[in-house]
Amino acid sequence: MEFREGAVRIVTETGKPIAEVAKDLGINETTLASWVSRARRAGTVSGGEGDELERLRRENAQLKRDNKELVMECDVLKRCMVLWVK
Repeated sequence: MEFREGAVRIVTETGKPIAEVAKDLGINETTLASWVSRARRAGTVSGGEGDELERLRRENAQLKRDNKELVMECDVLKRCMVLWVK
């Protein structure tokens, strides 16, 4: 039972393909795919990378907006310094 749970965790947490993990562990690819599918249906592991991917996209968009604002503020400060020095 622990081996099965560990194999499923490797697939779900690392994002490695089922075929690669199955080969590394020396088990049948279909068997591992079945274990992963069963675990997802049971809710014992995340349903996939969709939620995490969406969270990362939102975070990336926010960081881009923040960066754009900081670049504008830096530009304003540079212009103020030029005027102040003259």
